[in-house]
Amino acid sequence: MIDELEQAEAAVVACFDTPVWAAGERDLVAALDAVHRVEQRLAAVKLALVRELDGRGTATAQGASSTAVWLRDRLRLGVGAARRLVELAATLDAAPPGVRDALAGGSVDVEQARVIAATVETVHAAAGTEAADKAVGVLVEWAAQFDAALLRKLGTRILDHVAPEVADAAAEAVLRAQESRAMRDRHVTISEQTDGRIRLTGILDTEAAAALRAAIDPLTTPTGPDDARTPGQRRHDALADICRLALRTGDIPQNGGDLAQVVVTTTYDELTRQLTSGALDTGLHLTPEAVRRLACDAAILPAVLGGTGQPLDVGRQRRLITGPLRRALVLRDRGCAFPGCDRPPRWCDAHHIHHWADGGTTNLDNAVLLCGHHHRHVHHSDWAVRLGDNGHPEFIPPAWLDPDQIPRRNHYHRRN
Repeated sequence: MIDELEQAEAAVVACFDTPVWAAGERDLVAALDAVHRVEQRLAAVKLALVRELDGRGTATAQGASSTAVWLRDRLRLGVGAARRLVELAATLDAAPPGVRDALAGGSVDVEQARVIAATVETVHAAAGTEAADKAVGVLVEWAAQFDAALLRKLGTRILDHVAPEVADAAAEAVLRAQESRAMRDRHVTISEQTDGRIRLTGILDTEAAAALRAAIDPLTTPTGPDDARTPGQRRHDALADICRLALRTGDIPQNGGDLAQVVVTTTYDELTRQLTSGALDTGLHLTPEAVRRLACDAAILPAVLGGTGQPLDVGRQRRLITGPLRRALVLRDRGCAFPGCDRPPRWCDAHHIHHWADGGTTNLDNAVLLCGHHHRHVHHSDWAVRLGDNGHPEFIPPAWLDPDQIPRRNHYHRRN
């Protein structure tokens, strides 16, 4: 396979080096069609490889929390794109052979294949294997004329074509299947943007959507005739108000031993004289005005930093040492310190580098933040962790993964 792929890559490079300006319009269109077919066939090969690697557990064996996270680092994909790749590989693996054959043959694209597989799954549940096999042929034929969105709409009435005798009776079963998929597909994704903002996307099931609307709608009405906010801005502000209200209730579960809280870090000089900016414990920054506004309704906790940004002393909010030490770890590690992990501090545990049971001390020089997956992985694998020359954690991979055992660091979290 490697030899064949290398030949294909060489052929693609040769095509890229061929000037297209001299080709006629008919040849350009034919070349575009050919490129699209090759692209879909390569996608089929890629999905087969992803499915096999996922089934073998390669990602977790190399320390990643999932195949999607491993693909993100290996192929430099967005984690959303990597997750969709894994899901599609699993979907096509379970689909009838006709769906995979259509993708490999270049007669459908990846999104059409996804729609066909989901539709055929519904048909199989409602009318059995024979009807499902017929549905594959009909949908692949339709795919030559319609894109994925239209194919999905047409698929809602596929039973009229492949099993008219059960179409009406199956309508309720289809609705139940759709409800089941809605429960399965529910998710919320929080993606950090380059300028410090986040993009919030997701799919809510019917019940959660109703709760969200009930909570947000009363807060999205304009405050008066001079309210120049757009509807989207009003929904944004309403969501922020609901989060602040929830934080004030005190009923939110603790995170790593601390009550839910927003931590803003600034220097003593900036706080007592002319404030410049502040940093959240997520690594993002706030304007001076935002820090002043938060300080009006907050408990001020001193955090003294050294010249390299290392926490030297952390103010005590309560008697137990776990609170201040955890805040110091958050200031230093910004999240899970394992290479390639982007889990935020609230998902992390404090791990003793030299185990406490073996005489290790509970202090900042002997602690590191790890998410639940990597905390277990470090305890049960040959990875080693230590503090580097700059005081930040670095991880030494096992020899089977890297014979040179070059220390690795996490580059996903911003550091001082």
